[in-house]
Amino acid sequence: MAGLFISLLLASSGYAADASSGPAELLPVVQAQAAALESVSDNAAAVALFAAKIGPALGLHDVASTLAAKNIPPKVAKELGVQELAASAQRLVANLSAWQTADRTMQSLSGPANPVTASPAASVNWIQTTAPIPSLAQMTKELTQSAESKPETAAVDRTPLALSAGRLALDAQQRAIAEWWHLKTWKDRVRAVRGRNKLCGTWQWIIHNHQQHHQEQKLSLLFPPPGPDYPLPPGLVETVVLGENVYLRWESNGQIQEDSLQFTKEGRGVEGTFVNSQGGWGSISGKRTSDCKP
Repeated sequence: MAGLFISLLLASSGYAADASSGPAELLPVVQAQAAALESVSDNAAAVALFAAKIGPALGLHDVASTLAAKNIPPKVAKELGVQELAASAQRLVANLSAWQTADRTMQSLSGPANPVTASPAASVNWIQTTAPIPSLAQMTKELTQSAESKPETAAVDRTPLALSAGRLALDAQQRAIAEWWHLKTWKDRVRAVRGRNKLCGTWQWIIHNHQQHHQEQKLSLLFPPPGPDYPLPPGLVETVVLGENVYLRWESNGQIQEDSLQFTKEGRGVEGTFVNSQGGWGSISGKRTSDCKP
C-alpha cells in the first residue's frame, strides 16, 4: 500500500515510477548499458563509452566515429567542433548515469522497507568534474546520505526521499534528451558554419526584376563570418549552403524573398534567381569585392 502511495505522489510530481517510463530512444540504452554506466569514473571514460556503445546505440554514428578518431588535424578539429562534441558526450553519459542511479534508488524506496543497497553517489561522483551539472552529484549525494542514515525507516517515511529521487531522475532524463538533440544536430551546425565561411565577404549584386519592367537594382551586401558576435544582414533569416548551391530567405515587413544561387568563378561570383511574395521574380548575378574580414 505504501508503495502505491509513493507511486501516486511521484506521478503527481511529473515522474512515473514505472521502470518503462522515458523516451523510447534513450531508455533501452540506459537499460542495456547499465553496468557500463555504473562503472564510468571520469570524463575520459565517459567519452570512450559514448564512442564505443552509447553513440552507435542512439544512431549517432558520425559523432561517435569523430570522437574515436585519432590525430585529427587541429584546424579540422576546430572546424568540426570536436572539443564541444566531447563535452556534450560527457554530459549525455553523466545524465544517463544519474538517471539510472536515481531511478534505481526510487524503485528501491518505493518497494518494501528494506535497506537501500545501491550507492548513487558512488556511480556518478565523477559528474562533479563537469561544471554544467554539479547539482546532479549533490542531489545523489544527499539521497545516499539520507538513505544510509535511516535504512530501516518505514516506507511511508521514505516518501520525501523517493520523491527527490524521482525529481532527480526526471531532471537527468530531460538533460540527457537535450544533449542527445545537441549531438544529433551536430552536422547541421557544421554545415551552417562552413556555409557562412564560404559566403563570408563583401558582394556586389545585380538584381534583374522581370515583374518591374526588367528593372535592375545594384546592391552591396556584407556577409559576416559565423558566430554570435557577427549578426547576419538585416532581413536574412535563413542561409543554407550545400556544396556550390546557396539558398537565402529574406523576411521584412511581412514580405518574403527566396534566392536560389550557385557559386561561380571558384567562389568569387554567384548566379541564380529569386522570387518574392509580391510576385516578383528574376535573376541575380554577383561578384565578391572583398574577402571575409572578422
